[in-house]
Amino acid sequence: MMPAKPWTVRDLGVAPFREVWALQLALVEQRQRGEVGDTLLVVEHPHVFTLGRSRAAEGNVLAPGEVEVVAVERGGDVTYHGPGQLVAYPIVLLAEEDHERDLHAFLRNLEEAAIRTCARYGVVADREPGKTGAWTTTPAGARKKLASIGIACRRWVTFHGIALNVATDLAYFARINPCGFEASVMTSVAALVGGALDLAAVRAAFVAELGAALGRVATGRATE
Repeated sequence: MMPAKPWTVRDLGVAPFREVWALQLALVEQRQRGEVGDTLLVVEHPHVFTLGRSRAAEGNVLAPGEVEVVAVERGGDVTYHGPGQLVAYPIVLLAEEDHERDLHAFLRNLEEAAIRTCARYGVVADREPGKTGAWTTTPAGARKKLASIGIACRRWVTFHGIALNVATDLAYFARINPCGFEASVMTSVAALVGGALDLAAVRAAFVAELGAALGRVATGRATE
């Protein structure tokens, strides 16, 4: 096993999607030039729908209402970000010498971080064959989605990332077909445990599991 590499964790609190998107793009360029190290951005966004590169994405926006719709360069379909949802953006240089240049493996590692985070709260999560994200099976046997993933990569520097529904208002998913599914497929950790969660504690757990899954260790952490 390779020793963990350093990265800086930047906790952005609650920040608008466009602002954090611009920060990601700047960090990608700086990482490519070697001006910064690997960075993890963790944030909650005000309500927003984002469109990935899927041809079906725009058609899966049903009734956005007052919520902005933003087209971005990540893979995948349309998704929702909002309060109570933790979004993690790893700005990571995948090193050839460390055999990291496998985007499918990178996606599986993001899923693993979400699965392990859910396990800390007694929620058994897993994967859905042929799909990305973290999923779970309800006592009634229904498959539900807890985390959505969409990444981009430029010159082997990753950006965009993973959104974990912790205490998300699931009603907003009804305005879209999230990732091409019916809105009813979406759930949250809070909905499954049936009680309130300490979002700060879940955030810390998620950061720790992302570091473990991606082979990174925090050398600095900033709250902004």
